[in-house]
Amino acid sequence: MKIKNILIYSIVSSFFLFCLVSIWKILATLQGLDVKNFNFNLIFFFGLIISLSYLILGNKINNRIKSIFFSLVFTFLDSYLIQSLPLWYSIGLFLIVYFFTSKIQKYSKEYLNQEYSSQIVLFDFLTLFGIVLFSFVILFPFYMMLVTSFKTQIALLVNPLDFSINFKQDIKELFKSYFVIFKTYKFGKFILTSSIVSIGTVIITLIFAIPAAYAVARLNFFGKTFLSTSILIIYMFPAIVLVIPLYTVFSQLGLRNSIEGLLIVYTATTLPVAIYMLQGYFKSIPKELEEAAILDRQNWFGIIFKIIIPLSVPAISSVALYVFMIAWNEFLFSLMFLDNPNSFTLSRAIQYLSGDAETPRQYLMAGSVIVTLPVLLIFVYFEKYLVSGLTAGSVKG
Repeated sequence: MKIKNILIYSIVSSFFLFCLVSIWKILATLQGLDVKNFNFNLIFFFGLIISLSYLILGNKINNRIKSIFFSLVFTFLDSYLIQSLPLWYSIGLFLIVYFFTSKIQKYSKEYLNQEYSSQIVLFDFLTLFGIVLFSFVILFPFYMMLVTSFKTQIALLVNPLDFSINFKQDIKELFKSYFVIFKTYKFGKFILTSSIVSIGTVIITLIFAIPAAYAVARLNFFGKTFLSTSILIIYMFPAIVLVIPLYTVFSQLGLRNSIEGLLIVYTATTLPVAIYMLQGYFKSIPKELEEAAILDRQNWFGIIFKIIIPLSVPAISSVALYVFMIAWNEFLFSLMFLDNPNSFTLSRAIQYLSGDAETPRQYLMAGSVIVTLPVLLIFVYFEKYLVSGLTAGSVKG
């Protein structure tokens, strides 16, 4: 059993190091570095050496010293076989090997002697590999988009597969694409329209969703069971099915090419899931707090605004973030309902510009970065906010 566990541990851990270093070398190649002289078989072999060394040495040597030693040796070997490597590449490689060694520290002889240790090792490394691969798949397209936005038209024509960034050029030249899309293509107006639509959708959705969710969670009324179980039925129908009848109705009502029309559609599509998310959280709030408020002669609106909303900030923040992302990134309805460039949202504007063969690719990528970046920044902010308020609303005593 022990030999089998050691064999599985060594092979799986070595393969994990191989994947990490290979991804790093692929990124380095995209930056214009020549790493073809390095034998990739040495990565797997060196991974075996590191994995077995940790088993043999055990706790005789400090783990941090071992991690630094093996990271330096691997980085030196790589630098020796491949000449003229920049400092950032070597530092990145050192950190990758250090990360790898920090993950295999817990797999001692005693640990691998356990009955199910081989399955645990396999699961651990498959989880780590999935996280790394998922991050690479998600972040790499954004990286390509960002790099392309910093390119000039000549650079893209000379080498369209070069994904390196030339930081030696002037700042104005580096950010030229962003200056052009704001000055020439009026992206500031599109950002304003998308902001109004997204923030407006969040406000309107919360105004209707909070009392509706509270009613479903707390009040008894005819059809409550059916409503609470069928609230998400609208999502059974693809959005494309609703586009044509909505297009006809909006055309007759004069709501096409208007912010009001988008607000109606976006609110209608986000309201059901907002109610569903909030009513689940409202049910977790102790009823004793509301009963105490009733004794203080508070009506239902007072209970909602003075008790439910303050205690439900994490859930309301989650719903607001979800609704904002849907409204900000939505494309299908804006494509069908907006024909006037003066009313375009960001996603609709990028689609409109992409249909013009004369629009340089770096301008489209700069616009795509502008679409993506606000959502990322808002998500980071809300994540911290949610973590700090997860325990809000608990009953003490």
